Amino acid sequence: MTVQDLQKQALELPIKYRWRLVQFLLKSIQKETLSSISPGSNIKTLKKTFKDLHPWTQSLVGAIQLGAENP
Repeated sequence: MTVQDLQKQALELPIKYRWRLVQFLLKSIQKETLSSISPGSNIKTLKKTFKDLHPWTQSLVGAIQLGAENP
């Protein structure tokens, strides 16, 4: 079965089943994406990104403090 065949079959489903399929696929993608990210990788990425920022932009980081109601 090709991707085009699968798409065609999905479009033949009633709308309520297509929504269920979309929700299932989204949850699956989110789960797979989150499981592939190691806990320390986000911090490493942020540190590298911060170093690549222009010094003026770096000076803005932390300038705005969000309240507890607006994380």
